[in-house]
Amino acid sequence: MKTLLVLYSYHHHNTEKIAKVFAKVLDAEIKTPQEIKPDELREYDLIGFGSGIYSAKHDESLLKLADELPGVNNKNVFIFSTAGITGKSKAYKDHSMLREKLESKGYTIVDEFQCKGFNTNSFLRLFGGMNKGRPNVKDLKNSEEFAVKMMSHK
Repeated sequence: MKTLLVLYSYHHHNTEKIAKVFAKVLDAEIKTPQEIKPDELREYDLIGFGSGIYSAKHDESLLKLADELPGVNNKNVFIFSTAGITGKSKAYKDHSMLREKLESKGYTIVDEFQCKGFNTNSFLRLFGGMNKGRPNVKDLKNSEEFAVKMMSHK
């Protein structure tokens, strides 16, 4: 069973840290949205889509890729992210645009994961940022537990 993680992570590589844990547990490849040809996703049994959250949504490159994906019939995917502010309802809102794009193409969202990430965007850099040291050991352990749950969807 093949698993792919489509990842865009740049500022502090917060989301990349989570994706590396997922990749290890799921024996998954990691590619950026720019490295993906939409049709090649048919080759994978499980796909994770993730980035940091910017202005309450995933990175534009991930959203653009979702627009270009071919329609499928119930392919299992999961969504993940890191953000300055988290919580169940916040994650639901942050993931909504990507979720809607994937579901409209026939993808089945099996679960979603979000944790805090170090954030120095905007005025926060003047104060040393927020969530310094995140994702931390506990966040990485939570991401490992999430990935183990995803094993059943491969």
